[in-house]
Amino acid sequence: PGITESVVGKMVAGARVVMFRPEEELCKLARLAVTMPSVKEILKQDLPAAAKIEALKGTPEGREWLEIFEKQKDPWFYVSCGSGWFHHEGSWINRLDVPFGYLKSYLERLEKGERIERYLEDIEAERDRLLEEYLRLIKSEEDRTSFEEAYRTCRTIYRYAEDHLFWVEHWLHTILFEKMREFGRIFVRYGILKEVDDIFLFNRFEIPPIIEDLVTAWALGEGVPSRASYWQQKAARRKEILEAAKKWSPPPALGTVPKEIAEPFTVMLWGVTQEKVDEWLKGVSAAAPTDIQEIKGFAASAGAAEGRARVIRLLEEISTIQSGEIIVCPTTNPAWAPIFTKVKAAVTDIGGLTSHAAIVSREYGLPAVTGTGIATAVIKTGDRIRVDGSTGVVTILERAQGEGG
Repeated sequence: PGITESVVGKMVAGARVVMFRPEEELCKLARLAVTMPSVKEILKQDLPAAAKIEALKGTPEGREWLEIFEKQKDPWFYVSCGSGWFHHEGSWINRLDVPFGYLKSYLERLEKGERIERYLEDIEAERDRLLEEYLRLIKSEEDRTSFEEAYRTCRTIYRYAEDHLFWVEHWLHTILFEKMREFGRIFVRYGILKEVDDIFLFNRFEIPPIIEDLVTAWALGEGVPSRASYWQQKAARRKEILEAAKKWSPPPALGTVPKEIAEPFTVMLWGVTQEKVDEWLKGVSAAAPTDIQEIKGFAASAGAAEGRARVIRLLEEISTIQSGEIIVCPTTNPAWAPIFTKVKAAVTDIGGLTSHAAIVSREYGLPAVTGTGIATAVIKTGDRIRVDGSTGVVTILERAQGEGG
């Protein structure tokens, strides 16, 4: 009784799961590049990934490094740059500037003598220490046996859950979206659609008629008009709707909050509880975000840290993170793992105790507060904040001068 949820989280930390392999393989590539001076210098340049690859092809060391790189790409670069559920997020394999940006950062940090891998040995040692302390508190043999069985089950299931995350939400969806883009390229080649990704503006019932229109126009002979203008007008109209939706601020909640939220995924993964909803609504009622000096969320990963905040809303902003900053974002995803050896703590709007930010922060020994609901609206880049991952409280100590991000 009285054991905190963050301590329970630490008891299952130190996971050796495939979801961490993309980052681990990237670390290996970085360490290999350090032993190859010409490769290291090319990878450190401020160039697009495609230009770096062309430059690497011009040296024996570069070709050797690229050969190993090509072997690692499948499956480890089939990791989404986002959640894995949306086509527009892309993956490392088709947005190579993302992993190559991480490689550049790794090389710079290795030159400073920093470690780029997670301190797995330390995490495992802390896990085993906490487990042994807790076992000593259990008095009866029956309770001890019950706990040990539950613990083994939890550790076993945890691994399969994280492995599923990589193989389904990342590897499989990367392949799926690329297959859809193959059809998109065909539609563009024959003038049915204007852009490859326009295919994602149509639902699964509309794609067969588009294919039928294309095939019919082709079969009837040269110069036969297709319905291209019809489909292109639909695509253009839907783009306008999406752009309007981006500018829309939805209400803080729809409907009445249930008296009790007990569904485990809602609570543990997304961090939605009656208490948390009440905290989120404080941000709505405040006269201005600057009126709020303290935010509450889930105590997702124990420990405390102070530092300058870096608010990240888009993947493209990841490269702006500086060593020692605290990442503040709507939610994190596996493709961001390489920055967790660079930051001091993490704060998210969305997520419970089993969200990605919570799990990864525990794996890297970083304090984390998840499910704050309003962190990205209240905190600005440059604010000095304190993150207490043991109590779930984020305190704004000093506001940044001028405009924040």
